[in-house]
Amino acid sequence: MRNIYKFLFFLLMFISFLDTIVGVAVNTTSAVLITVDQSGKGDFQRIQDAIDAVPSQNSEQIFILIKPGIYKEQVVVPEDKPWITMSGTNETSTIITWSGPWHTLQNTTVSILASDFVGRNLTIQNTYGPGIQAVALSVFGDRVAFYGCRIFSYQDTLFDTSGRHYYSNCFIQGATDFIYGDALSLFHKCYIHSISENGGAITAHKRSSMDENTGYSFVSCNITGIKPNSVVLGRPWGPYSRVIYAYTSMTNAISPEGWNDWNNATKRSTSYYGEYMCYGPGARSSKRVEWSHQLTSDQAKPFLTKDMINGHEWLRPAPTQFKKPSFSLKPKK
Repeated sequence: MRNIYKFLFFLLMFISFLDTIVGVAVNTTSAVLITVDQSGKGDFQRIQDAIDAVPSQNSEQIFILIKPGIYKEQVVVPEDKPWITMSGTNETSTIITWSGPWHTLQNTTVSILASDFVGRNLTIQNTYGPGIQAVALSVFGDRVAFYGCRIFSYQDTLFDTSGRHYYSNCFIQGATDFIYGDALSLFHKCYIHSISENGGAITAHKRSSMDENTGYSFVSCNITGIKPNSVVLGRPWGPYSRVIYAYTSMTNAISPEGWNDWNNATKRSTSYYGEYMCYGPGARSSKRVEWSHQLTSDQAKPFLTKDMINGHEWLRPAPTQFKKPSFSLKPKK
């Protein structure tokens, strides 16, 4: 009998340990529905008010449906509010917009600090323009996915900073280091558009050691720009920067050398920049910098699927069942 109690004790301890690693199990087929509508016909008129209403450490999936409109506000999903989905009805008609330079998180249009967040069918933009960092979207949480979203700015559009992330069928536009940070992220079937006039970079990844399992992979994407030879695929923010492009169409906006060492030749031997089965005039490899890699199938394989981000463990479909919230829907003062 004592052995049974001992077994149950260790079993409970193990379950508690798992909870601290992967979080509380959540029913992903159903969700609490909250609507945001500027006309006043929804639960809230502001997106941030809807997020503020969600209880801290909630254990239910929350689906915030944002009706068409231009929402001029800054949105923060705090760390203690996981399992939130923000969804527009159409990415061209549901727009979250702000204009301001980036100094702190408070100067980002949308900031995702929580884990298990999903964004769907949204436009997120910072209209500040050139001259200084102006972040549209910053992503700090783990297990975060965006589907069919449009993300616009000029310099440092997407601060993809930490955690595992998945971007599917998204449009991302900028000129200088407009996808940057130190996350482990897969960009699948995304449209990447550079508005650089000269010398811009798409990525600035910040991996700082070989032991970090981080990097960006672009698979089956399209890359365009406004001028020929005006942008490179990436430059190393961190010494072990890692970026891969595979099965991706590249126009002549990509400079023939492909990559830039950010005026630091020591990073050439530690950065890992690779291309696999890319095509189009910007994908020609004959003039690529000698320290980049044209990958073999075995070298490219770890970067080609959702396994790269352990996506089979956490990516989830949109909920199919909805219910009313049990918490108050009054805006907090």
